[in-house]
Amino acid sequence: MPVPSASSAEPNSRRPAPSSLWRDADFRRLWVGETASQLGEHASLVILPLLAVLTLHASAGELGVLRAVGQAPILLLSLFAGAWVDRWRTRTTMVLTDVGRSLALGAVAAAGLFGGLGMPGLLALAFAVGALSVFFDVAYQASLVRLVERGHLVRGNSALEGSRSAAQIGGPALGGALVSLLSAPIAAASSALFFALSFLSIRRIRRAETMPERPDEPPRIWRRIREGLRFVARDSVLRVVCLASAAFQFSFAAMMTVYLLFLPRELHLSGTVVGLALAAAGPGALLGSLLAARLPGRFGYGTVLVCAATLGDGVFLCVPALHGASAATVPALLAVGFVFGFGGQLVNVTVMAVRQAVTPDGLQGRAAATITFAGMGLTPLGSLAGGFLAGEWGLRTGLLVTAAGMLLSPVVMALSPLARLGRELPAPHDTPPTAGRTNSPDLTRET
Repeated sequence: MPVPSASSAEPNSRRPAPSSLWRDADFRRLWVGETASQLGEHASLVILPLLAVLTLHASAGELGVLRAVGQAPILLLSLFAGAWVDRWRTRTTMVLTDVGRSLALGAVAAAGLFGGLGMPGLLALAFAVGALSVFFDVAYQASLVRLVERGHLVRGNSALEGSRSAAQIGGPALGGALVSLLSAPIAAASSALFFALSFLSIRRIRRAETMPERPDEPPRIWRRIREGLRFVARDSVLRVVCLASAAFQFSFAAMMTVYLLFLPRELHLSGTVVGLALAAAGPGALLGSLLAARLPGRFGYGTVLVCAATLGDGVFLCVPALHGASAATVPALLAVGFVFGFGGQLVNVTVMAVRQAVTPDGLQGRAAATITFAGMGLTPLGSLAGGFLAGEWGLRTGLLVTAAGMLLSPVVMALSPLARLGRELPAPHDTPPTAGRTNSPDLTRET
Protein backbone atom coordinates (compact mmCIF):
# COMPACT_ATOMS: atom_id res chain seq x y z
CA MET A 1 0.00 0.00 0.00
CA PRO A 2 1.53 3.36 -0.96
CA VAL A 3 2.37 5.86 1.73
CA PRO A 4 2.78 9.62 1.44
CA SER A 5 6.22 11.12 1.36
CA ALA A 6 7.38 13.70 3.83
CA SER A 7 6.49 16.42 1.38
CA SER A 8 2.85 15.32 1.30
CA ALA A 9 2.47 14.70 5.01
CA GLU A 10 0.82 17.12 7.35
CA PRO A 11 3.09 19.98 8.41
CA ASN A 12 5.07 19.72 11.59
CA SER A 13 2.92 22.44 13.10
CA ARG A 14 0.26 19.79 13.62
CA ARG A 15 2.54 18.04 16.04
CA PRO A 16 2.11 18.90 19.73
CA ALA A 17 4.52 21.13 21.56
CA PRO A 18 6.82 19.29 24.01
CA SER A 19 5.02 20.72 27.03
CA SER A 20 1.67 19.27 25.94
CA LEU A 21 2.59 15.66 25.21
CA TRP A 22 -0.02 14.06 27.45
CA ARG A 23 -2.66 16.50 26.24
CA ASP A 24 -2.18 15.17 22.72
CA ALA A 25 -4.95 12.68 21.94
CA ASP A 26 -2.95 10.78 19.32
CA PHE A 27 -0.05 10.16 21.69
CA ARG A 28 -2.49 8.90 24.34
CA ARG A 29 -4.01 6.53 21.77
CA LEU A 30 -0.57 5.22 20.87
CA TRP A 31 0.29 4.76 24.55
CA VAL A 32 -2.95 2.91 25.36
CA GLY A 33 -2.57 0.67 22.31
CA GLU A 34 1.08 -0.11 23.00
CA THR A 35 0.35 -0.86 26.67
CA ALA A 36 -2.56 -3.18 25.85
CA SER A 37 -0.53 -4.94 23.17
CA GLN A 38 2.44 -5.48 25.48
CA LEU A 39 0.16 -6.89 28.19
CA GLY A 40 -1.38 -9.31 25.73
CA GLU A 41 2.01 -10.33 24.35
CA HIS A 42 3.64 -11.02 27.72
CA ALA A 43 0.55 -12.73 29.12
CA SER A 44 0.52 -15.07 26.12
CA LEU A 45 4.14 -16.02 26.83
CA VAL A 46 2.85 -17.75 29.97
CA ILE A 47 -0.59 -18.83 28.76
CA LEU A 48 0.58 -20.82 25.73
CA PRO A 49 3.16 -22.92 27.65
CA LEU A 50 0.61 -23.56 30.43
CA LEU A 51 -1.94 -24.54 27.81
CA ALA A 52 0.56 -27.06 26.42
CA VAL A 53 1.28 -28.49 29.89
CA LEU A 54 -2.24 -28.53 31.33
CA THR A 55 -4.33 -29.29 28.26
CA LEU A 56 -1.98 -31.19 25.96
CA HIS A 57 0.18 -32.74 28.73
CA ALA A 58 3.37 -31.68 26.92
CA SER A 59 6.70 -33.09 28.00
CA ALA A 60 9.65 -30.95 29.04
CA GLY A 61 11.17 -31.41 25.58
CA GLU A 62 7.96 -30.37 23.83
CA LEU A 63 7.65 -27.35 26.08
CA GLY A 64 11.21 -26.32 25.20
CA VAL A 65 10.42 -26.63 21.50
CA LEU A 66 7.28 -24.52 21.97
CA ARG A 67 9.25 -21.71 23.64
CA ALA A 68 11.97 -21.88 20.97
CA VAL A 69 9.40 -21.71 18.16
CA GLY A 70 7.80 -18.64 19.75
CA GLN A 71 11.21 -16.93 20.00
CA ALA A 72 12.45 -17.95 16.55
CA PRO A 73 10.81 -14.99 14.72
CA ILE A 74 13.18 -12.61 16.51
CA LEU A 75 16.08 -14.20 14.63
CA LEU A 76 14.24 -14.95 11.42
CA LEU A 77 12.10 -11.87 10.86
CA SER A 78 13.50 -8.85 12.71
CA LEU A 79 15.47 -7.56 9.71
CA PHE A 80 12.52 -8.07 7.35
CA ALA A 81 10.27 -6.27 9.82
CA GLY A 82 12.60 -3.27 9.81
CA ALA A 83 12.61 -3.08 6.01
CA TRP A 84 8.82 -3.38 5.97
CA VAL A 85 8.20 -0.73 8.62
CA ASP A 86 10.38 1.83 6.85
CA ARG A 87 8.05 1.66 3.83
CA TRP A 88 4.63 1.41 5.52
CA ARG A 89 2.72 3.54 7.95
CA THR A 90 3.50 2.27 11.42
CA ARG A 91 -0.17 2.70 12.33
CA THR A 92 -1.15 0.28 9.55
CA THR A 93 1.44 -2.27 10.65
CA MET A 94 0.38 -2.11 14.29
CA VAL A 95 -3.35 -2.51 13.67
CA LEU A 96 -2.81 -5.41 11.26
CA THR A 97 -0.58 -7.25 13.72
CA ASP A 98 -3.08 -6.65 16.53
CA VAL A 99 -5.85 -8.19 14.43
CA GLY A 100 -3.65 -11.14 13.51
CA ARG A 101 -2.64 -11.92 17.09
CA SER A 102 -6.18 -11.57 18.35
CA LEU A 103 -7.40 -14.04 15.72
CA ALA A 104 -4.53 -16.47 16.42
CA LEU A 105 -5.19 -16.56 20.17
CA GLY A 106 -8.92 -16.81 19.49
CA ALA A 107 -8.19 -19.86 17.33
CA VAL A 108 -6.11 -21.37 20.16
CA ALA A 109 -8.97 -20.84 22.61
CA ALA A 110 -11.62 -22.30 20.29
CA ALA A 111 -9.51 -25.34 19.40
CA GLY A 112 -8.66 -25.92 23.06
CA LEU A 113 -12.27 -25.70 24.22
CA PHE A 114 -13.56 -28.09 21.55
CA GLY A 115 -10.71 -30.58 21.81
CA GLY A 116 -9.25 -29.90 18.40
CA LEU A 117 -5.87 -28.50 19.49
CA GLY A 118 -2.68 -30.53 19.16
CA MET A 119 1.01 -29.69 19.50
CA PRO A 120 1.54 -29.07 15.76
CA GLY A 121 -1.30 -26.55 15.69
CA LEU A 122 -0.13 -24.89 18.89
CA LEU A 123 3.42 -24.62 17.51
CA ALA A 124 2.13 -22.98 14.33
CA LEU A 125 0.00 -20.48 16.23
CA ALA A 126 2.83 -19.71 18.69
CA PHE A 127 5.10 -18.94 15.75
CA ALA A 128 2.41 -16.72 14.21
CA VAL A 129 1.94 -14.76 17.45
CA GLY A 130 5.72 -14.37 17.83
CA ALA A 131 6.14 -13.23 14.22
CA LEU A 132 3.39 -10.63 14.46
CA SER A 133 4.82 -9.38 17.76
CA VAL A 134 8.18 -8.77 16.06
CA PHE A 135 6.50 -6.54 13.47
CA PHE A 136 4.47 -4.68 16.12
CA ASP A 137 7.49 -4.06 18.36
CA VAL A 138 9.57 -2.63 15.50
CA ALA A 139 6.64 -0.50 14.32
CA TYR A 140 5.82 1.05 17.69
CA GLN A 141 9.47 2.00 18.21
CA ALA A 142 9.46 3.85 14.86
CA SER A 143 5.98 5.34 15.33
CA LEU A 144 6.94 7.92 17.96
CA VAL A 145 9.54 9.46 15.64
CA ARG A 146 6.90 10.03 12.97
CA LEU A 147 4.21 11.38 15.28
CA VAL A 148 5.99 13.81 17.62
CA GLU A 149 8.67 16.47 17.57
CA ARG A 150 12.32 15.84 18.44
CA GLY A 151 11.84 17.53 21.81
CA HIS A 152 9.33 14.83 22.75
CA LEU A 153 11.55 11.82 22.22
CA VAL A 154 12.85 11.24 25.74
CA ARG A 155 9.51 12.01 27.39
CA GLY A 156 7.55 9.94 24.88
CA ASN A 157 9.96 7.01 25.11
CA SER A 158 9.81 7.28 28.89
CA ALA A 159 6.03 6.76 28.79
CA LEU A 160 6.09 3.97 26.21
CA GLU A 161 8.98 2.09 27.76
CA GLY A 162 7.48 2.46 31.23
CA SER A 163 4.31 0.73 30.12
CA ARG A 164 6.32 -1.94 28.29
CA SER A 165 8.38 -2.69 31.39
CA ALA A 166 5.25 -2.83 33.54
CA ALA A 167 3.75 -5.27 31.03
CA GLN A 168 6.88 -7.43 31.14
CA ILE A 169 6.37 -7.82 34.88
CA GLY A 170 2.59 -7.78 35.08
CA GLY A 171 1.84 -9.68 31.88
CA PRO A 172 3.22 -13.06 32.98
CA ALA A 173 1.57 -12.68 36.39
CA LEU A 174 -1.71 -11.82 34.69
CA GLY A 175 -1.40 -14.80 32.36
CA GLY A 176 -0.78 -17.17 35.26
CA ALA A 177 -3.70 -15.73 37.20
CA LEU A 178 -6.05 -16.10 34.22
CA VAL A 179 -5.07 -19.74 33.79
CA SER A 180 -5.58 -20.37 37.52
CA LEU A 181 -8.93 -18.61 37.79
CA LEU A 182 -10.33 -19.69 34.44
CA SER A 183 -9.02 -22.42 32.16
CA ALA A 184 -6.05 -22.24 29.81
CA PRO A 185 -8.19 -21.94 26.64
CA ILE A 186 -10.35 -19.20 28.15
CA ALA A 187 -7.22 -17.43 29.35
CA ALA A 188 -5.99 -17.45 25.74
CA ALA A 189 -9.27 -15.85 24.66
CA SER A 190 -8.90 -13.23 27.41
CA SER A 191 -5.39 -12.42 26.21
CA ALA A 192 -6.78 -11.91 22.70
CA LEU A 193 -8.96 -9.12 24.10
CA PHE A 194 -5.86 -7.04 24.89
CA PHE A 195 -4.87 -7.10 21.23
CA ALA A 196 -8.41 -6.11 20.27
CA LEU A 197 -8.18 -3.14 22.67
CA SER A 198 -4.84 -2.16 21.16
CA PHE A 199 -6.37 -2.31 17.67
CA LEU A 200 -9.30 -0.10 18.69
CA SER A 201 -7.01 2.50 20.24
CA ILE A 202 -4.29 2.71 17.57
CA ARG A 203 -6.70 2.79 14.64
CA ARG A 204 -8.11 6.05 16.08
CA ILE A 205 -4.80 7.87 15.60
CA ARG A 206 -5.60 10.73 13.22
CA ARG A 207 -2.32 12.56 12.67
CA ALA A 208 -0.61 11.71 9.39
CA GLU A 209 2.86 10.28 9.84
CA THR A 210 5.87 12.19 8.59
CA MET A 211 7.18 9.60 6.16
CA PRO A 212 10.59 9.57 4.45
CA GLU A 213 10.70 10.20 0.73
CA ARG A 214 10.85 7.14 -1.49
CA PRO A 215 12.97 6.74 -4.60
CA ASP A 216 11.09 6.27 -7.88
CA GLU A 217 12.28 2.66 -8.05
CA PRO A 218 12.41 1.28 -4.48
CA PRO A 219 15.26 -1.18 -3.87
CA ARG A 220 14.52 -4.83 -3.26
CA ILE A 221 13.96 -5.98 0.31
CA TRP A 222 17.40 -7.62 0.62
CA ARG A 223 19.02 -4.38 -0.47
CA ARG A 224 16.99 -2.43 2.10
CA ILE A 225 18.03 -4.90 4.79
CA ARG A 226 21.68 -4.51 3.79
CA GLU A 227 21.30 -0.73 3.95
CA GLY A 228 20.07 -1.02 7.53
CA LEU A 229 22.86 -3.40 8.51
CA ARG A 230 25.46 -1.20 6.82
CA PHE A 231 24.16 1.97 8.45
CA VAL A 232 24.30 0.46 11.95
CA ALA A 233 27.71 -1.13 11.34
CA ARG A 234 29.25 2.11 10.03
CA ASP A 235 27.74 4.49 12.58
CA SER A 236 29.97 4.70 15.65
CA VAL A 237 27.09 5.34 18.07
CA LEU A 238 24.71 2.69 16.73
CA ARG A 239 27.49 0.15 16.41
CA VAL A 240 28.18 0.49 20.13
CA VAL A 241 24.47 0.30 20.97
CA CYS A 242 24.31 -2.92 18.96
CA LEU A 243 27.35 -4.45 20.66
CA ALA A 244 26.23 -3.41 24.14
CA SER A 245 22.75 -4.81 23.49
CA ALA A 246 24.16 -8.13 22.31
CA ALA A 247 26.45 -8.40 25.35
CA PHE A 248 23.63 -7.61 27.73
CA GLN A 249 20.95 -9.84 26.21
CA PHE A 250 23.23 -12.88 25.97
CA SER A 251 24.49 -12.49 29.56
CA PHE A 252 21.06 -11.64 30.95
CA ALA A 253 19.47 -14.72 29.36
CA ALA A 254 22.25 -16.88 30.81
CA MET A 255 21.93 -15.26 34.25
CA MET A 256 18.14 -15.61 34.37
CA THR A 257 18.37 -19.33 33.56
CA VAL A 258 20.64 -19.82 36.59
CA TYR A 259 18.71 -17.31 38.73
CA LEU A 260 15.41 -19.13 38.34
CA LEU A 261 17.09 -22.33 39.53
CA PHE A 262 19.14 -20.63 42.28
CA LEU A 263 16.18 -19.07 44.11
CA PRO A 264 14.17 -22.24 44.80
CA ARG A 265 17.04 -24.76 45.03
CA GLU A 266 19.82 -22.86 46.78
CA LEU A 267 17.76 -20.35 48.76
CA HIS A 268 14.76 -22.70 49.21
CA LEU A 269 12.23 -20.00 48.36
CA SER A 270 8.61 -20.70 47.50
CA GLY A 271 7.10 -19.94 44.12
CA THR A 272 5.28 -16.96 45.59
CA VAL A 273 8.48 -15.40 46.89
CA VAL A 274 10.24 -16.05 43.59
CA GLY A 275 7.42 -14.23 41.85
CA LEU A 276 7.75 -11.29 44.23
CA ALA A 277 11.50 -11.11 43.62
CA LEU A 278 10.91 -10.92 39.87
CA ALA A 279 8.03 -8.44 40.20
CA ALA A 280 10.19 -6.02 42.19
CA ALA A 281 11.74 -4.88 38.93
CA GLY A 282 8.39 -3.37 37.93
CA PRO A 283 8.30 -0.46 40.41
CA GLY A 284 11.98 0.19 39.74
CA ALA A 285 11.33 0.34 36.01
CA LEU A 286 8.49 2.79 36.50
CA LEU A 287 10.72 5.08 38.57
CA GLY A 288 13.44 4.76 35.95
CA SER A 289 10.98 5.76 33.25
CA LEU A 290 9.99 8.89 35.12
CA LEU A 291 13.56 10.00 35.82
CA ALA A 292 14.73 9.18 32.30
CA ALA A 293 12.86 12.25 31.08
CA ARG A 294 14.97 14.49 33.35
CA LEU A 295 18.36 13.01 34.24
CA PRO A 296 20.01 13.12 30.78
CA GLY A 297 19.30 16.83 30.47
CA ARG A 298 20.98 17.43 33.81
CA PHE A 299 23.95 15.04 33.82
CA GLY A 300 24.37 14.17 30.15
CA TYR A 301 23.24 11.21 28.09
CA GLY A 302 26.59 9.43 28.24
CA THR A 303 26.91 9.70 32.01
CA VAL A 304 23.39 8.43 32.58
CA LEU A 305 23.88 5.49 30.21
CA VAL A 306 27.13 4.25 31.75
CA CYS A 307 26.15 4.81 35.38
CA ALA A 308 22.66 3.32 35.04
CA ALA A 309 23.95 0.25 33.19
CA THR A 310 26.69 -0.33 35.77
CA LEU A 311 24.24 0.02 38.65
CA GLY A 312 21.45 -2.07 37.15
CA ASP A 313 23.64 -4.87 35.82
CA GLY A 314 26.13 -4.97 38.65
CA VAL A 315 23.55 -5.35 41.40
CA PHE A 316 23.11 -9.06 40.62
CA LEU A 317 26.65 -9.68 41.84
CA CYS A 318 25.18 -9.42 45.34
CA VAL A 319 22.86 -12.41 44.91
CA PRO A 320 25.45 -15.24 45.08
CA ALA A 321 26.41 -13.99 48.55
CA LEU A 322 22.93 -14.83 49.91
CA HIS A 323 22.46 -18.07 51.83
CA GLY A 324 19.16 -19.71 52.78
CA ALA A 325 15.78 -18.16 53.45
CA SER A 326 16.99 -15.83 56.20
CA ALA A 327 15.19 -12.68 57.31
CA ALA A 328 17.49 -10.59 55.10
CA THR A 329 17.21 -12.75 51.98
CA VAL A 330 13.81 -11.66 50.72
CA PRO A 331 14.33 -7.89 51.30
CA ALA A 332 17.72 -8.17 49.59
CA LEU A 333 16.19 -9.87 46.55
CA LEU A 334 13.45 -7.25 46.38
CA ALA A 335 16.09 -4.51 46.51
CA VAL A 336 18.10 -6.24 43.76
CA GLY A 337 15.05 -6.46 41.53
CA PHE A 338 14.11 -2.84 42.15
CA VAL A 339 17.61 -1.53 41.39
CA PHE A 340 17.87 -3.69 38.27
CA GLY A 341 14.52 -2.42 36.99
CA PHE A 342 15.46 1.18 37.75
CA GLY A 343 18.87 1.09 36.07
CA GLY A 344 17.71 -1.03 33.15
CA GLN A 345 14.84 1.26 32.34
CA LEU A 346 17.03 4.36 32.47
CA VAL A 347 19.26 2.69 29.90
CA ASN A 348 16.36 1.57 27.72
CA VAL A 349 14.72 4.97 27.48
CA THR A 350 17.96 6.92 27.10
CA VAL A 351 19.52 4.69 24.48
CA MET A 352 16.29 4.61 22.50
CA ALA A 353 16.20 8.40 22.33
CA VAL A 354 19.85 8.48 21.22
CA ARG A 355 19.23 5.86 18.54
CA GLN A 356 16.21 7.74 17.23
CA ALA A 357 18.13 11.00 17.20
CA VAL A 358 21.05 9.77 15.12
CA THR A 359 18.97 7.67 12.69
CA PRO A 360 17.37 9.36 9.65
CA ASP A 361 13.62 8.88 9.23
CA GLY A 362 14.03 6.46 6.35
CA LEU A 363 16.05 4.02 8.44
CA GLN A 364 14.25 4.09 11.79
CA GLY A 365 12.60 0.69 11.40
CA ARG A 366 15.70 -1.01 10.02
CA ALA A 367 17.97 0.41 12.72
CA ALA A 368 15.58 -0.81 15.44
CA ALA A 369 15.29 -4.22 13.79
CA THR A 370 19.05 -4.62 13.35
CA ILE A 371 19.70 -3.92 17.03
CA THR A 372 16.84 -6.24 18.04
CA PHE A 373 18.23 -8.94 15.77
CA ALA A 374 21.74 -8.64 17.17
CA GLY A 375 20.65 -8.40 20.81
CA MET A 376 17.45 -10.38 21.36
CA GLY A 377 18.51 -12.95 18.76
CA LEU A 378 21.20 -14.16 21.15
CA THR A 379 18.81 -14.94 24.00
CA PRO A 380 18.30 -18.63 23.12
CA LEU A 381 22.08 -19.12 23.05
CA GLY A 382 22.42 -17.29 26.35
CA SER A 383 19.81 -19.51 27.96
CA LEU A 384 21.66 -22.61 26.76
CA ALA A 385 24.95 -21.22 28.08
CA GLY A 386 23.40 -20.50 31.48
CA GLY A 387 22.07 -24.04 31.74
CA PHE A 388 25.47 -25.46 30.78
CA LEU A 389 27.33 -23.34 33.36
CA ALA A 390 24.85 -24.22 36.09
CA GLY A 391 25.27 -27.91 35.36
CA GLU A 392 29.06 -27.85 35.08
CA TRP A 393 30.05 -25.31 37.75
CA GLY A 394 27.07 -25.30 40.12
CA LEU A 395 24.35 -22.73 40.67
CA ARG A 396 26.26 -20.29 42.86
CA THR A 397 29.35 -20.14 40.67
CA GLY A 398 27.27 -20.11 37.51
CA LEU A 399 25.22 -17.18 38.83
CA LEU A 400 28.36 -15.24 39.75
CA VAL A 401 29.93 -15.76 36.32
CA THR A 402 26.82 -14.86 34.35
CA ALA A 403 26.09 -11.82 36.55
CA ALA A 404 29.66 -10.63 35.98
CA GLY A 405 29.14 -11.13 32.25
CA MET A 406 26.33 -8.56 32.33
CA LEU A 407 28.90 -5.89 33.16
CA LEU A 408 30.35 -6.27 29.66
CA SER A 409 27.56 -3.99 28.42
CA PRO A 410 28.46 -0.90 30.52
CA VAL A 411 32.16 -1.52 29.85
CA VAL A 412 31.51 -1.43 26.10
CA MET A 413 29.57 1.82 26.50
CA ALA A 414 32.17 3.41 28.79
CA LEU A 415 34.92 2.84 26.20
CA SER A 416 32.87 4.23 23.31
CA PRO A 417 31.54 7.54 21.94
CA LEU A 418 28.31 6.92 23.87
CA ALA A 419 30.07 7.84 27.12
CA ARG A 420 30.98 11.26 25.70
CA LEU A 421 27.43 12.33 24.81
CA GLY A 422 26.41 15.57 26.50
CA ARG A 423 23.11 17.07 27.57
CA GLU A 424 21.76 17.48 24.05
CA LEU A 425 20.73 14.73 21.67
CA PRO A 426 23.10 14.32 18.71
CA ALA A 427 22.03 15.35 15.22
CA PRO A 428 20.88 12.77 12.63
CA HIS A 429 23.79 11.04 10.93
CA ASP A 430 24.27 10.60 7.21
CA THR A 431 22.53 7.80 5.34
CA PRO A 432 22.99 6.24 1.90
CA PRO A 433 20.90 8.05 -0.74
CA THR A 434 18.95 4.90 -1.63
CA ALA A 435 17.62 4.54 1.88
CA GLY A 436 15.22 7.43 1.52
CA ARG A 437 15.80 10.50 3.60
CA THR A 438 14.24 13.86 4.31
CA ASN A 439 15.80 17.07 5.46
CA SER A 440 13.71 16.91 8.62
CA PRO A 441 15.73 16.81 11.84
CA ASP A 442 13.04 14.68 13.50
CA LEU A 443 14.13 11.84 14.92
CA THR A 444 13.51 3.92 19.66
CA ARG A 445 15.65 0.16 22.46
CA GLU A 446 17.83 -1.25 23.72
CA THR A 447 20.76 -2.43 25.67
